[in-house]
Order: sequence, then structure tokens, then C-alpha cells
Amino acid sequence: MRVAFIGLGNMGAPMARNLIKSGHEVTGFDVAGTNLAGLVAAGGTAAPSLAAAAAGAEAVITMLPAGKQVRDVYFGADGLVARCAPGTLLVDCSTIDVATAREVEAASRLAGHEFIDAPVSGGTGGAEAGTLTFMCGGADVAFARAQGLLSGMGRTIVHAGGPGTGQAAKICNNMILGVSMIAVGEAFNLADALGLDADKLFEIASKSSGQCWSLTSYCPVPGPVPASPANRDYAPGFTGAMMLKDLKLAQEAAHGAGVSTPLGAVAQTLFALYARGGHASDDFSGIIRLLAGQGAPRQQ
Repeated sequence: MRVAFIGLGNMGAPMARNLIKSGHEVTGFDVAGTNLAGLVAAGGTAAPSLAAAAAGAEAVITMLPAGKQVRDVYFGADGLVARCAPGTLLVDCSTIDVATAREVEAASRLAGHEFIDAPVSGGTGGAEAGTLTFMCGGADVAFARAQGLLSGMGRTIVHAGGPGTGQAAKICNNMILGVSMIAVGEAFNLADALGLDADKLFEIASKSSGQCWSLTSYCPVPGPVPASPANRDYAPGFTGAMMLKDLKLAQEAAHGAGVSTPLGAVAQTLFALYARGGHASDDFSGIIRLLAGQGAPRQQ
């Protein structure tokens, strides 16, 4: 399939490389020209503009920082909605607000395109390994058409429902993740103060009612889970800034829907402190250090 990939950052670049490995013909565009070199080295083609990348594409995948960039790429003067040929499959893998996802879907459908919102879970490690989880919202026919494409980049592909439900699933999932990581961090800090060895707490909690992904797959203390960022001084797989972004989206959605999410609100406040303390680019699991009183701003 001829695929245009827009947004070749930390997530988009490995996703595009996996599409090439899967046999797709990939043309990429990124506002940072330096991001195109890796795509070319992997066998892809660099486009000089958004319009050039989309020209002749059967499918276009976007992986962008936020709703503003998604709106610019889809609705701008050279945007995808206007530029792509009718019948093009449009897949947005960005994590954005539900309202924008639904607006883009409606405009795409009116222009004769098929669109799904398909945010991902799995971080840069999952993007590199091709094991991402895709949470997809959109019409049945659009999802069916996208499945083969997404399978080149991910292991789990779920159709959450109609337009915008992929984004809804992503922000709800990551609110759970942010809250649970804080709880796990607090528990390990308390265990340390009480003289309980971290490995022993892990051995017990990982097989008891405290078991959760933040503990067993991404433990925020060094040792129990060798692959976790805690063993690399919290070098990021998923940054504090990215978690804060997702928690903000969850709170905006909760306010709009009139739903009370007090733990989500507290999590947003704590991750804002973590980011402002100089840790926005550190892994989000490093918030355990803020909880332990180690969150003073770094010296620049």
C-alpha cells in the first residue's frame, strides 16, 4: 500500500520504519527536516511538503503532538481533507481531545474519505518493537480497512466504537495509569520508611490484590523489573510531560461531561509539579522521587 506518514518524531519514526518492513511504500513528511533522514535510511521517501507526501497515497497516517497540529494538518490550506483524493483512508494516531477527533472525522467523511482516530499505548519501546496497542474509533468499514495497516505497527488492535471513542479509551486508560503509578510509588516509599525491602514488597504485591501494570511491568524502583526505566535513572519510555498532557485531556473531558474524577485531578496536579521541577523529559515513573520529597527544581 502507498502510505503517507506525517509526523516522524520519537513515536512516528519507528512506526513508519515498521510499515516499511511490512512491505508498504512509505512517504514521510515532518516539519523538522532532520527527522526525515532516518526514514530514507530505512527505505522510505522524504517529501518536501505535506501536500507532496499525501499525493497519490492510498492511506495517510498522522502522529502529531496535540489537537492544534492535527487541525492544522487536516484543515489547513494544504490540509489532508482538501488535498487527498476521495476514498483515501485517514488514520490519526495522535493523542488529542475527543471533540477535535470527531470534528476531523465528520469533515473527512463529508469529503469522501474514511477516517479513524487510533491513539496508541506502548511508548517508544512498543513503537520500536511493533507491539503497540491501537485504540480505534470510527465506522466499521474504516476500521476494517485500517486493520491490516495497523497490524504492521502493533500487536493489539481494538475497535472501541464510533468516532472519538479511540481517544476516549486512550485518556481513560492513561488516567488509570497515572493514578496507579502514584499509588505504587507511594507504597514503595512507605515500605522503605518502614524497613520493608522493595524486592519483598514486589514479591508480595505482584501476587496479591495490589497487582497492577504499574507494579509488575513498569515498577518505579530499580531491581524488581529489569526492563523498567527505574533501572536507567528514569530515561524515558513515556515522559512526565506526555503523562501530564493526557491527564489534562482527561480532566477537560471530565469537566465537559460533568463527571467527577478527583483522583485524576490530583494526579494531574502532581505530574504538573513533577514537570515543573525539571523532570518533564524524564520517564513518568520517576514521580516516585517527587513523592519521596526529591522533586526540587534542577539546577540549569
